[in-house]
Order: sequence, then structure tokens, then C-alpha cells
Amino acid sequence: MNPLTLIQQAYCVLLLVLLPPIVAASNLPPANTYLADSNYAMAHGDPAQQDALPQSGPIDRSRSLGPGDIQYTHTGPAFFGILTSGEYADGKRVFWGNGLDRIVKLDYDSQAIISEYFFPDSEIYTQQRAEESIRAFDADNDGLFALVHGFREAQKLRSLSKLYTLLDRDHVYYIGSKTGLITAYGDADPNNSRSAIVKLREFQLPENVTGPVMGLSMTYDGWLIVATEHGYIAAVSRDFTKHHVIRLNYAEGSENKATKPTGYGWIRNGFAIDRRGGIYIASQDHMHKVVWTGQELSSQEKDGAWTAGYLNEWGHGTGATPSLMGFDEEDQFVVITDGQHQMNVVLFWRNEIPNDWQRLEGAPSRRIAGQTKVTMGDPSLTSIQSEQSVVVAGYGALVVNNRPRNVPWYLPERAVGLLAGYLGSNPKHQPYGVQKFEWNSISQRLQESWVNREVSSPSCVPIVGIGSDTTYLIGARKNQWTLEALDWTTGENRFHYVIGGQRYNVMYSGTLIDMNGRIHYGTPWGRVRLMPQL
Repeated sequence: MNPLTLIQQAYCVLLLVLLPPIVAASNLPPANTYLADSNYAMAHGDPAQQDALPQSGPIDRSRSLGPGDIQYTHTGPAFFGILTSGEYADGKRVFWGNGLDRIVKLDYDSQAIISEYFFPDSEIYTQQRAEESIRAFDADNDGLFALVHGFREAQKLRSLSKLYTLLDRDHVYYIGSKTGLITAYGDADPNNSRSAIVKLREFQLPENVTGPVMGLSMTYDGWLIVATEHGYIAAVSRDFTKHHVIRLNYAEGSENKATKPTGYGWIRNGFAIDRRGGIYIASQDHMHKVVWTGQELSSQEKDGAWTAGYLNEWGHGTGATPSLMGFDEEDQFVVITDGQHQMNVVLFWRNEIPNDWQRLEGAPSRRIAGQTKVTMGDPSLTSIQSEQSVVVAGYGALVVNNRPRNVPWYLPERAVGLLAGYLGSNPKHQPYGVQKFEWNSISQRLQESWVNREVSSPSCVPIVGIGSDTTYLIGARKNQWTLEALDWTTGENRFHYVIGGQRYNVMYSGTLIDMNGRIHYGTPWGRVRLMPQL
């Protein structure tokens, strides 16, 4: 069966005729040839961390999807993302992913499980247990009992330790853990996409390199880059025989700077890499550029490295993985949201600061090129923070509102994420608002582009299909999970699909587009792919 509907095919043809300026304006980073030859070889897609893909996603009319339009596969919990392989020698692609208890390979065409590898030290979560939880949330996702159920479900995520992964051109799947262990998995037969998953090798970061792994990526000359919560950066050869280590500026004592139990340490997120070896990492108060020279890691200004402060009044730092904006002859930045109670979208000059550049009013560093407050179109807003990366395509930067409405008075702040996560589709709690900013290369200013206050994105990471000039996210309407499609240029609602009940909760997963333009994402219990029929 052709994976694209006739409507999608016709629209793609129309795009080729009418929209070449859009594609050209959304200049993508160069492909890293050491990663899998696909559109999604690591978290956020590629080392630039933009969450923007060249493919066209679906363009359709708004409607409800039926069972025949949706593929659902039980994979166990915490499959927040899944990676697409290049073609094997047998001409097939697969999806590689892992959660709390296992690694799976899924067939690219059918999404059926090809192979599973269960972690020996993990509790196994059965499909029966998942179905019982889904039924409980369908029966009640509002109020105290639903919160208790969500809290119990969230307890298993406390042991989440294998979140950071990437897939290389040889179909080797790398996982970084809380203990500083990097493990490589592959196929029993490297030429056979149907073969079993096997462990290939392990690398333990040196004893003096402390802190859980908080990011895993790859340079354009094929070295693995690892960042730990305590500010250590390591470059590791793919065969695990060589490594180099450096510590970021101001990292001394960072092991004592965690402000919450998990995920709020000195480094909280992944990082971005450019093709010249620039590594862009955010700590609690600073953005850092470290440079991989090909022989060593450097924090020296002579090699192009720098450190710059950003605003951080709430003390936890940015919730965003840095994203790169601008390539080749474009203005070039690294983008985050900052640590203000009402966060700003912040652009840092990635390389040399223009000689005539004047420090922005209110900016803590001259390296900041743009610092614009997120308002979601609400002048009364005084507090908004996000745990999502800034979505970047061309000079556009998009953020969503993950702050639930009507937070019960008895709910502690650290538990508010349960409302956006497990109860995010409930109209009482679901947040609303998507806002896009745009760098104006003529006026050299970061400006608001548009706001859409009608759309809810409770917890997902949106994605841009550049070919269709559309932003896709998993939202909710009337307590049903939906796919929302917004015009990337104007912010207007293009269409939406009603997907269904709590089985289809996105739960902080990325909204992805496969190589054929189909939307897929993770749930608390499995993987979903949308296959709408005419």
C-alpha cells in the first residue's frame, strides 16, 4: 500500500510548483555522513537539534480517524523517541528505539516488532499492565484519583536511565546511561535487518568524570560526544578505544547545584553540534561553545570557543536543548529559552560577533543577538516556562505553552508536570498557545512572527515538515488526543485529526515524520503511527 494518500501526493506535486522559495528559505544543516542515512538518526533529528525535516507531512481536511487509520504497537514505557535506520544490504529500513525495559527494532513498513532486547536489570512491563492503565485513564483523567494514578505511573520513570541515543551509518545503536556507561548495540547479522539485537561493546567514562549522561551526539568526523550533568564533555571514538575529556567553565561544584531531584542539574538537556566541531551546551546560567578540533576538545577562545551568560531568575536554567539557526551564508545562531519566570527566546551569535554589534538592552552578554519575551498573545501573562526545545526552521523559532491551567491548590510545583503529561488532554488542565519568532536579517532583530492561542500542545515536541511548510504537534480537543497542523509561515490552523482516547497520549514524546511523510510518536505504553485513508 502506498503510504501517502492521494491528497498528500497531489499536494506534494503542488508544493514543487508553488513553494520552492519556502524550501530555500528553510536552509537545513548539512548531513552528518557518520549518522544513519535517514531523516531522524538521533533525538531532535540531527546534530543541529532543530526538529525540522525536509519531508512533507500530511495535508488533509479535519476529521476523526478510525481504527484502520492508526497503527499502535506495544513497546513498553518511555519510548519518547525512535530512530530511523538507513537502508540495510537487504534494502529494508527499521526503527530502533528503547524505553525503560527494552530495545526494540520495528519494521519500517508495518511497525511490527522485529526483535526485542530486554535490559537484564529492568522490570518488564507487560501489555496487560499497559492495557489496565489505559482503561483507568479512559475512565477518569480528572481529579484526585486520576492524579494518584498518574503519580503511580510516573514512579517507574524515576529509574529512566537510557534516554540519550543515536544510530550510526553502520546500524549501530548507542545508549548513554545515568552511570556514565555508553553501550553500543547492533544486529547479529549486520547485513540482515531482520536479525536479533546484540550487545556489541561498552565504554565506561573515567571515574573522575561524574554525573549522569545528559546528551549524546556525533561530530562530523565520526566521534561520539557525551555531556554529563556535572559539566564534563567527552569525545569517544566509535570503537571505544580512544577518548578525550574536558570540563566546562564554571562547572566546579556543579555536583551540588541540582535544584530538583531529577532533570534539574547543572546541565539538564542535550546539546547541538555544527559541522566545524562547535559543540553548544547550556548550563544553569551560561551557554557554552566547546570546539572539537579533530584531535582534542578545546574551551580556548583561539579555537573559537566561548562562554556567555543568560538570564536565570528562577534558578533552574533553560529547559531547552540548544538548537542551531542559520547555515552557509545566513546569520548563524544557537537558540534557547532562558531561565526567567516568563521565559525569553534567546539567540546567541554562534561564531564571531559582528564588529558593530551593540549589546542589547537588558541582555547579560554582548553575544546575545536576540532576547524576546514569550507572551503567547496574553498581555497578563507573568510566568511561563517550557521543557521543550525551541523548534527552528530557517530563521523561525517556535515555542509552545506546557503550563497547565487550573492547577489544584494542593498539588506541589514539582508534580505539575503530571497534569500536562498523564492528564494533558483534559479540558480543565490542558494548556493553550503556540508562538513563533523570526530573525529579521535586514533589521538584525528577533521579532514575533505569529501567535496561535486556539491550539493546545500539552506536552509534545512539535516538528516542522519543511516540504509542506507545516508545523505538526499532538494536541487535544474535548479530551481526545489530536494531530494539529499549523501553517509554519502564518500560524493558521490547516487541519486536525481526532486520534482518540488515552491510549494515544503523547506524554512528552516527539512528534515525528517518517521518510514517507507519515506522522508517528510515542505514548506512555507504545508507539503510534497515523495512516489516514481516503
